[in-house]
Amino acid sequence: MRLIIITLTALLLATVVGVGATWMTTTRGTDIGALTIGAWTARPRTGTADVDPYSRATIVRNGELPIGTGDGVAFTAIADDKKKALDGRCDVVVSGVTPPARFWTLTLYDRKGHLVANSLQRYGFTSQEIVRQSDGSFEIRIASRSRAGNWLPTGGIERYALMLRLYDTPVGVATRTQRDAPMPTITTVGCS
Repeated sequence: MRLIIITLTALLLATVVGVGATWMTTTRGTDIGALTIGAWTARPRTGTADVDPYSRATIVRNGELPIGTGDGVAFTAIADDKKKALDGRCDVVVSGVTPPARFWTLTLYDRKGHLVANSLQRYGFTSQEIVRQSDGSFEIRIASRSRAGNWLPTGGIERYALMLRLYDTPVGVATRTQRDAPMPTITTVGCS
């Protein structure tokens, strides 16, 4: 009888730990195969057959359609370069250049993965519509109130995420450093 109770307790504990670990990795993600450059993180293997089981579970849970490796790569940021969470009540500047790509998009999402509602119905920028400086760099202001130049409205939401998708780019699984892929900086410049 004692052996049965110990066995059932061990099985129950293993089940709780297994389900808990699976829930944690599918809701918070995992760093297996992640590429982090500055505040930006990508998982270049998610669009391949070599995707790890935790990333596969996250994709299924979120209903994502990852970019295939041959098509490009998607980077996300939920904090600025100083690790401060992106806050829709603050002014945030995304500036610099992107890695070489035929086309790119920068989109603003809430933390559940939905586009952020705003009166302008502007949810992001593309490489073809962005206003650039003479050296090819750009600056995008992300704020709740109107700003001059490239401006993305946050609607004043508390937390948000940015997604930078690079299409037809050499950035991928072999990329390791900022030198390989110069990513734009993300700076919080003030909060209201």
